[in-house]
Amino acid sequence: MSKLAVFDCDGTLVDGQAAVCDSMAAAFAQAGLTAPDRNIVRRIVGLSLPQAVMQLAPDAERDTAMAVVDAYKTHFRNTRESGALREVLYDGIPDVLQALHDAGWSLAVATGKSDRGLQATLATNDLTHLFSSLQTADRHPSKPHPAMLEEALVECGAAPADTVMIGDTSFDIEMAKAAGVRALGVAWGYHEPAELLEAGAFAVAETPAQLTEILLGTK
Repeated sequence: MSKLAVFDCDGTLVDGQAAVCDSMAAAFAQAGLTAPDRNIVRRIVGLSLPQAVMQLAPDAERDTAMAVVDAYKTHFRNTRESGALREVLYDGIPDVLQALHDAGWSLAVATGKSDRGLQATLATNDLTHLFSSLQTADRHPSKPHPAMLEEALVECGAAPADTVMIGDTSFDIEMAKAAGVRALGVAWGYHEPAELLEAGAFAVAETPAQLTEILLGTK
């Protein structure tokens, strides 16, 4: 049975915070709400969109919150289709993925993105061929519910003991714990390393190169 590495997307593979923050500000404005602070928006990246909006606007009526969700989707899609979307791979991430693939690991993604959003991100960065399982918020409850990880285990034929969840937020770490797999944090995303360790990560990689070393047992 091969080992499985499941990656979060935003904040772990790619840095898309500017697009997320811009789309959220536009969506709140369209719904007649005051846009939340960008630093607060960064901290909800990783949740499914409806849950993220509910956290950002806890006092909003459901219809208003759903209007924000719809406006966000429209703004983000328009940004992508216009060619203005920038979701830049963190330096060294392609090397991490290729090293694990070459070492015989199965790779998967578990993300709060939509199916269309994840597929576009991977295709734009020529990464689609490396992944055996793609799990998104379109088909599962939001993190930290373990459903995305559980489905990735099934699709890849991996055991929890042979699986590592890699992510930048406490939502990723808590999802891993709920699914009974190990959690490895990364320091270049949206939550602080201390938060990831407190949530239950067995380690936090400071750089992509260190991430490879930890996973392949060379450090």
